[in-house]
Amino acid sequence: MSDSGEWLAVDGQRVAPLLIADGFWAKAKGLLGRSEFDGALLIKSTSSVHTFGMRFAIDVAFCDHSLRVLQVASLHPNRIAPVVAGTQHVLEAQAGAFATWRVAVASQLTMQT
Repeated sequence: MSDSGEWLAVDGQRVAPLLIADGFWAKAKGLLGRSEFDGALLIKSTSSVHTFGMRFAIDVAFCDHSLRVLQVASLHPNRIAPVVAGTQHVLEAQAGAFATWRVAVASQLTMQT
């Protein structure tokens, strides 16, 4: 997992520091082992996630190839996310963050430095 030095922007508004998981082990680990998370995690080239072994609930945004949000969900620990057609990337954050950041279906996510 890389600390990209980038920030997540939602519809052009910079909202949170962004970590990027694009390798096998980074994707497999995700947010496991953390007791909280202040920021966003972009998991590239994946279509689904789970929360087995997680210590907290998360918000999940299922995104297409251009990071347009197709669907959002909240997952409690020990759950499997639904499969959402067209998903290419998944964004995760601690539960409640998406409401604060105004992440919703059709939001356009971008990475900013």
